[in-house]
Amino acid sequence: MKFYTLAVLTALQISTINAHKLNPRHHHAKRQATPGDPTIGSTLNNPPPPASVSSVSSSPSPNVVLSSTTSTSSTTNNTPLPIVMSTSTSTSSSTTSVTVTTSSGPPPLATWTGVPPLESITLGMPTRPVLPVTATYAPGATPPLAGAPVLPSGLVPGSWPPTDRIPDTNSKEVKAWMKELDGFNIPDLAPTVDGSCGGDPAAAADAAKRGWWTCGGHTRSTDIVACPDKYTWGVRHVSLMKSPVIRYILNYLDQKNITATFFVVGSRVVQHPAVLIEEYMSGHEISVHTWSHSKPLTSLTNAEIVAELGWTRKVIKDVLGVTPTTMRPPWGDIDDRVRAISMAMGMIPIMWTSSPSGGKFDTNDWMVAGGSVNGSESFKTFQSILGNATTLETGFIVLQHDLSELTVDLAVGYTLEAALAHVPKFNLEAIGQCQHFPTGNLYLETNKNETFPFRNQTSGGVDVSGDGTVDTKSGDGGSTAANANKASADSPISSAFSTNTPLLSSLAVVVCTVMSILL
Repeated sequence: MKFYTLAVLTALQISTINAHKLNPRHHHAKRQATPGDPTIGSTLNNPPPPASVSSVSSSPSPNVVLSSTTSTSSTTNNTPLPIVMSTSTSTSSSTTSVTVTTSSGPPPLATWTGVPPLESITLGMPTRPVLPVTATYAPGATPPLAGAPVLPSGLVPGSWPPTDRIPDTNSKEVKAWMKELDGFNIPDLAPTVDGSCGGDPAAAADAAKRGWWTCGGHTRSTDIVACPDKYTWGVRHVSLMKSPVIRYILNYLDQKNITATFFVVGSRVVQHPAVLIEEYMSGHEISVHTWSHSKPLTSLTNAEIVAELGWTRKVIKDVLGVTPTTMRPPWGDIDDRVRAISMAMGMIPIMWTSSPSGGKFDTNDWMVAGGSVNGSESFKTFQSILGNATTLETGFIVLQHDLSELTVDLAVGYTLEAALAHVPKFNLEAIGQCQHFPTGNLYLETNKNETFPFRNQTSGGVDVSGDGTVDTKSGDGGSTAANANKASADSPISSAFSTNTPLLSSLAVVVCTVMSILL
């Protein structure tokens, strides 16, 4: 029975990875690449940065206007990111060619238990046993965040949109969340065809004016793109909530005393709420990464963007009791319209570091899971990132994922270890931590800053649940939601039909999986 179970789980893992390989979201990502290797560790052939860029005040008033004021800059951000490449740079009127060095020598051996050699990390590799649950947190447990509400009782079953699909925009929840855009100047930009430069040449030609990151790496001062302090790495993981793979990351971070920022996909939280709780209760930062991660945000309508952000924000609050004030768009696909909607809903965009020529600090670990590169090639990219990061006057943010065992092995066995062992030493911190944000500012319930995130939410409050009534106010510690829930529970009709599923039930699923392998 043991071998049969292992065989089935292995087959499922391989099927999942292959499906991931065929997922159109990764074909989309490849369309963004320039010819050749599109990483910062290679020769880049990108159009030179435009002379005029849009700008937006770093502290806009509640009536957010993402303007198209013209300014002259060598980068696409009105706060230039001073990235200096380590070798020669040549420019022309049409092309900027940047060559950077890569580390040579044999790849290192993994120092983390159970991680295979680097060259063995490739599509179809054998999987390791699932990890048992290391910590459980009962409803009512107190989080390690001062002023935060206790853990809620659980999720209401059957009340969530389908997994990995854009939610219905005609629901009462989305209609309620659309009201949050009232009073904000949302740019009248048509959705892109498919979020790619090649798929929408007209939008790509206007990329600088519309602040489109995908085509040209255009950012705004409201975007978080790097850590301010030199030699500081803002550790981020795009978390697809695939239990129990994530626990390898959590165990590693715990033993190394490192906090990270996890960008979570909302529909996966419904499947694995215990994973999200473990991340949060371990002191890591939680951020929104849309509900479905199925299409680039610039290709969606305003209502679809609101649905993607609103449902993710809601499920995080229902599981943790707090509402994130940050987000990251899938594939980094953002423009001024998406930015304005995100900030109107109280979420600041977090991107990752890039060079003036458009080279991204992307480990390409997702390409290993897709079968287009192997572990050694991905790690060489990361070595280049570390080498070039030392030339920055700021810190940096790198794109990494925990979407499969492949990417987790790369992180705990190689990339994180390389950063920790680097000379000069890098400081590994969660992104909010590296920004010197008070921890409480990362969640609406514990936020004491009336101008963060770019709107005053202390008076009117927010209807996070989407039921038509305000349930969250900035810095309320969860009291507004608690009072709303109490009023609902006191209603005879609500009491008769309300049903909660404790989060412990999801933990039981994981325990049963472990037991099936042991048996």
